[in-house]
Amino acid sequence: MARSTTRRPPSNCPVCNHRLATTRLTCPECSTELSGAFTSCEFCVLTNEDRDVLRVFLASRGNMKELERHLGVSYPTARARFDALLAKIGIDRPSAAPSPTRVELMEQVARGEIDIDEALKRLDAI
Repeated sequence: MARSTTRRPPSNCPVCNHRLATTRLTCPECSTELSGAFTSCEFCVLTNEDRDVLRVFLASRGNMKELERHLGVSYPTARARFDALLAKIGIDRPSAAPSPTRVELMEQVARGEIDIDEALKRLDAI
């Protein structure tokens, strides 16, 4: 699929690395210019590669396996790439609670907090 190669403006200041603000818009057809403080979209920080990943993910209706095939990488790598993309646009996934260790499960059984069947079920998930 051929895409036009357009130049993308930098998103951060080359001097202090803070976010640049869009202050001028120009019409390429009639050269009309607008000046002011404009808000940029959250997707503007994405690289062309990031946008491609997002495009494939959306086109496959959120099918991570399809994204894995498109990228030619393993499922965990595809998942990590997608999570990094989400972080770039400010959608950080809450980290899951850490799995209890075997010792912690045994202690929970000893204290009567869970029964042995529940402990075995949780051990299978580790």
